[in-house]
Amino acid sequence: MSKVFDYEKLLAAAKERRAAFTDNRPFPHNVIDHFMDACILQQALAEFPKPGQQTFYSYDNPFEKKIAFDQILCLPPTIREILIEMNAPGFLRFLEELSGIQGLIPDPYYRGCGIHAVEQGGKLDIHLDFNKHKKLGLNRKLNVLLYLNPDWQESFGGQLEFWSAQKAGGSWILDQCEKKIAPLFNRLVVFSYTEKSFHGHPEPLRCPAGWSRKALMAAYYLSPVLDQNPEDAHSTLYMRRPGDPIHADIEMLRTKRGQQRLASNLQNEFTA
Repeated sequence: MSKVFDYEKLLAAAKERRAAFTDNRPFPHNVIDHFMDACILQQALAEFPKPGQQTFYSYDNPFEKKIAFDQILCLPPTIREILIEMNAPGFLRFLEELSGIQGLIPDPYYRGCGIHAVEQGGKLDIHLDFNKHKKLGLNRKLNVLLYLNPDWQESFGGQLEFWSAQKAGGSWILDQCEKKIAPLFNRLVVFSYTEKSFHGHPEPLRCPAGWSRKALMAAYYLSPVLDQNPEDAHSTLYMRRPGDPIHADIEMLRTKRGQQRLASNLQNEFTA
């Protein structure tokens, strides 16, 4: 029996929410509040490293300003236990029941996952994640986020935004924000990966100094099944919103980012 999750409860929730997951727009997703034992998640929050306690990957460029760490064995014990459990068979069955996607495979490398934090003034522009796991050669199918932000106020910003898009001249153009999801404590967000799963929190955070928007990025769940209309492999694609100014140097950097990860202060095991 899992010490972290009540799988009987989770499977029941998945069955109840499956139709809504499939029907939600602009792409399939679901939001589950009070997801797990709050005491366990409070312990994870207490262990969450502060800048200076651990050397994070640090990203500071026109598209993203955040810190992250994905080396699972170097994370504090409660966080490590939750993340490992989220890659275990019981959790995979929950995700398969919720999404209807069978044969999900977790990423054993936790590439780009682990813990994420965004401090005052930080942001993550609307983007489409990398679509293929370079090391494993598998296709991304699901993203899962678990938030650790008690007492988060709407005025702080940081809502996860889901955007619709349409193709013009062979390229995706953002249309409008269809949904905003506050990063509240013990809230799980599951969404499918498609070639138009555009998401992010693009406005700089307005939380007080010393606060941060914290999340456990469980993993990117994968599958060997090919899409009906497979796309070429790409890295993360950052998008310009309607009304955003156009700068030639930023657009060149945007193209470069779609080809490879921009540099951080640390070297990741592999890029995607």
